[in-house]
Amino acid sequence: MKNKWILQVFIISFTLSAIFSGLSTYVSDFNIILLVAILFIVIGIGILFDMIGVAVLTAEEAPFHARNSKKIKEAASSLRLIKNSTKVSSVCNDIVGDICGIVSGSLGATLTLYLTIHTGLQPIMAAILVTSLISAITVGGKALFKTIAMKQSDSIVFMVGKIIQIFHK
Repeated sequence: MKNKWILQVFIISFTLSAIFSGLSTYVSDFNIILLVAILFIVIGIGILFDMIGVAVLTAEEAPFHARNSKKIKEAASSLRLIKNSTKVSSVCNDIVGDICGIVSGSLGATLTLYLTIHTGLQPIMAAILVTSLISAITVGGKALFKTIAMKQSDSIVFMVGKIIQIFHK
């Protein structure tokens, strides 16, 4: 059973990486504004999924059992998330988070190249600027939203349960 999960993680990682990498390569042929926008979206996705992963790990089951007994459909989805918190957290924090980190690095390299060519900025300065900015936004955003995830875990898990319920229909 454990090997099945490892295979699933591999397939999910490969697929998401291919999609994100393909999109980032495609976007690099466009203008700088679109490139920066996609970079911020990728970083935002990484931060959002990190928050969800932490929320699922810290949420309590009891409020969702109460909602589930009142036949609130989203509560059942939320309970499944909590009962599978290790896998959900692994997907959110490790798979999606790591892929977003890798893709943001790739987009950062493209942005560095653009800045070097179009602004006359020295390559080392452009690389330091872009890398520092990506790191600060990613690490700062994750720190901020982890704190929120820990304080608002039940609300976040319920919101994710609602979203899952929409797609479940």
